[in-house]
Amino acid sequence: DLVVIGTGAGLMVAEAAQQRGLTVAVVEKGKFGGTCLTRGCIPSKMMVYPADLLRETQRAHKVGITYEKPTVDWQAISRNVWKQIDFSKKIEESFDHLDNLTTFKGIGAFTGPHTMVVRLNAGGEAHIRGERFVIATGAATRIPPVEGLEQTGYLTSESFFGKDYPDKPWDSLIIAGGGIIAAEFAHIFAAMGTKVTIVGRNPKLLPDEDEEIAALVRTQLEDFGIQVLTGYEVIGAEKAENGKRVIARSRQTGGTLAVEAQELLIATGVRPASRALRVDRAGVQADDGGWIHADEYLQTSQPHIYALGDVIGGFLFRHKANYEAEILINNLLHPEKPKRSCDYRAIPWAVFTMPQVGHVGLTEEEVKQRGIPYHVGRYRYSYIAAGIAM
Repeated sequence: DLVVIGTGAGLMVAEAAQQRGLTVAVVEKGKFGGTCLTRGCIPSKMMVYPADLLRETQRAHKVGITYEKPTVDWQAISRNVWKQIDFSKKIEESFDHLDNLTTFKGIGAFTGPHTMVVRLNAGGEAHIRGERFVIATGAATRIPPVEGLEQTGYLTSESFFGKDYPDKPWDSLIIAGGGIIAAEFAHIFAAMGTKVTIVGRNPKLLPDEDEEIAALVRTQLEDFGIQVLTGYEVIGAEKAENGKRVIARSRQTGGTLAVEAQELLIATGVRPASRALRVDRAGVQADDGGWIHADEYLQTSQPHIYALGDVIGGFLFRHKANYEAEILINNLLHPEKPKRSCDYRAIPWAVFTMPQVGHVGLTEEEVKQRGIPYHVGRYRYSYIAAGIAM
């Protein structure tokens, strides 16, 4: 009755359909749980909190508390990280025991509007026919076309929470990118003692935040010893004596500079995980970048095929994907209820760097661009007693 491709927020739809008695197929090439559980927000929080504690100890003298220099037990932190990631095994095992639900571990590709072939991880193929499909394959790191990058080697958030997880914090790290992932990883590793350099192509750090907020975060990170280079395009990479060297060119002046570090992390944005799906064979429209078109009801150009989460672009957050899953569950499985549409006007998000940044709705810059009359209000933590104490 229903084929769900991807096991992040898509699992919510699969489970709801199974509970209503539908026959369900789930297609997943890797670990169950999606980006958030296996290589994103959840394992990273296991690292952010220790980093926060380290920074708090460093500035506790301002409120009359002094500590000896703290030591970092990287192995203990790592155990907490992998304990969360490995929860994906329990999820997969629980789905293996559900009636009317079959899991296909492998890479799926459409062969027609109602048919799919799965190249199984264990070898061979499985052929599926479905009345309806939900595409929830997410997104992955977009690797920029940088000369020498493949020969030099690099990390992504996927490989970091996988085969390239380090035995200890690096001595030094270059992060290519200036968005959320860059700001969070910079905070984590700088607090652990790593010399961090951020190289971002946008003129400002955290380009989706208000100008004054982004500037404050940059100042704070620089106070912690992080080198922040914005407005620089990475144009080359090569191996160096003690690690890796990145060549970056100023987008303003055209001048170049070189940065060396033990390791290089690519955090320059994401691409949709849709290429292998061959959605064109199913008649599903996508743009040149592979982002799948879906309307406010999450319906693609094929009325029986739906899409949700990162693969349709927009706000790339798990809570947004969960919200879309709830919309789909209502519309697909509860015909007795009014049909619901997605409303993205007030999607909240947070950046777990130092300081943390919370955001909901339009930025001041976006309001200006749309010609909307507005007022700015500022209320600081230091205006209240708890804030003064902090």
